[in-house]
Amino acid sequence: MAEPLVMVLNGPNLNMLGKREPAIYGATTLADIEAMLADAASTLGLAVDCRQSNHEGELVSWCHEARDRAAGLIVNAAAYTHTSVALRDAVIAAELPMIEVHLSNVYAREPFRHKSFLSDVAVGVICGFGARGYRLALEAMAEIATAGRE
Repeated sequence: MAEPLVMVLNGPNLNMLGKREPAIYGATTLADIEAMLADAASTLGLAVDCRQSNHEGELVSWCHEARDRAAGLIVNAAAYTHTSVALRDAVIAAELPMIEVHLSNVYAREPFRHKSFLSDVAVGVICGFGARGYRLALEAMAEIATAGRE
């Protein structure tokens, strides 16, 4: 049986990790995070497909694609977290478990970042742990995606 696939979707400006506001987001690059997730996935019996886009519609399309390919979604929608009803609707349409991830603690930041259009449709939210948050999300998704497969 094939390993369950987890799609990891990253939103706008996350391609700039390691360069953009390192005091907030750290020095780890998105490539570093993707490599860490690939290593962790093999240990957890999962496959990962990591993607990043600065375009809302592309993220929406990837959610649609995930519906037929993946066992779950890990989403760091970045700024779209606070603005995108379209992305929320796409996550719902995917009919997959989704974990929302943020590198920073959004609740310790500007008030507009406290509102998420995704949190209430997520099985969980991880924020404030930097790049480790992705690993925590993948570990949680491994339990969700493999439930009942044993």
